[in-house]
Amino acid sequence: MGTINLVIDIPGPKSQAIVARREAAVSRGAGKLTPIAIAHAQGAAVTDVDGNTLIDLAGGIGALAVGHCPPQIVQALQQQAAELIHMCAIVATYEPYVRVCELLNEVAPIAGEKKSILVNSGAEAVEAAVKIARAYTGRQAIIVFEGAYHGRTNMTMAMTSKYALFKKGFGPFAPEVYRLPFPNLYRTPSGMTQEEYVEWSIAQLENAFIAQVDPSAVAAIVIEPVQGEGGFLPTPPRFLQRIRELCDEYGIIMIADEIQSGFGRTGKLFAIEHYGVQPDLMTTAKSLAAGMPLAAVTGRAEVMDAPHPGGLGGTYSGNPLACVAAINAIETIRQPSFLQRAEAVGQRLRQHLERIQADNALIGDVRGLGSMLVMELVLDRELKTPAPEQTLQVSAEALKRGVIVIRAGLYSNCIRFLPPLTITDAQIDEAMSVVAEAVAAVQSGA
Repeated sequence: MGTINLVIDIPGPKSQAIVARREAAVSRGAGKLTPIAIAHAQGAAVTDVDGNTLIDLAGGIGALAVGHCPPQIVQALQQQAAELIHMCAIVATYEPYVRVCELLNEVAPIAGEKKSILVNSGAEAVEAAVKIARAYTGRQAIIVFEGAYHGRTNMTMAMTSKYALFKKGFGPFAPEVYRLPFPNLYRTPSGMTQEEYVEWSIAQLENAFIAQVDPSAVAAIVIEPVQGEGGFLPTPPRFLQRIRELCDEYGIIMIADEIQSGFGRTGKLFAIEHYGVQPDLMTTAKSLAAGMPLAAVTGRAEVMDAPHPGGLGGTYSGNPLACVAAINAIETIRQPSFLQRAEAVGQRLRQHLERIQADNALIGDVRGLGSMLVMELVLDRELKTPAPEQTLQVSAEALKRGVIVIRAGLYSNCIRFLPPLTITDAQIDEAMSVVAEAVAAVQSGA
């Protein structure tokens, strides 16, 4: 018996009814990637309100590294809810908040004394990191990259690259944000080697310090070690190393956005550990608290202490329930056995994806780091013409067969894989067999 159990066509009538209520009550601006309503979940399996059980390869968009409803976290939440639901860390101190920060300081790949601050979401964490960098340097300018996603607040929308989906109609945006080319190696320009493309991208970064903004005005360079929404693009090592060198040369704060790539997703606790480069500040969220709303900035203590008292924080930042979830999640994910399993999950997924690519011309590229993987869909492998419509079709075909996948990519033509890292080998094989069927079905109709 496999995990998938479909008792009625997806979406069933109960899902349709709840989704209809959602559409009547909720702003259409709140995105909806699937037409199903979920009743309960465990591990990598979710059951909808019609009784269908599906395998979840989206994992709350990377928020569920430890799986749906892990028993130890459910128990910790229940116990905490009976003792203290909310206090506000501005008003008084409670031990779970302190312990989360201690753990983050322990595990962050940053040398020397470290401190952390807790907030509610990834966008808040990025915005807090920018505030900290500006307070420390006394500068205003922020450098970001094409393909980046950093959030949906006004400040982080200014930093985010993908315009039509995230930014259209919402301007004006915060000033002093400078966007530079990112070396997407899959789309290396014709006539260039990948190494030449990386060097060209570095040259654009260096030239920007003359043509766009003086380095003495730059507070921070913010980069995802692996771009998330941009299409799971690992930053080329030389590019990341040059950013670190330039930050050291000009006194710029290097901020690693590990919101999607952190907490075991790439086979290491943080993606930047693959590079031998240390940031000054690091933002985390998503799997930090097993799906509870919590995010953080961790960094060098002298930088973290730059803002004045009261300059950081918020009413719900570091809520006790989210904190106890984070304590358990961090302690679980940091274990070598968990990280080894995360790496094994990635290897098994990649094998399946490469077989699907070999069998279907629609799949132009398979890439990522560890278990943070995508397949990019194209209409022509030579021209690399994006295939966003076919990407949506693959998602729909997989869903009706019992597997949840979601899109990504600057061109919305990637299927991303962010399963709970507690997923079993049998569930991977079952789910990826469905994905292969879905791609083949769309390929045959293309």
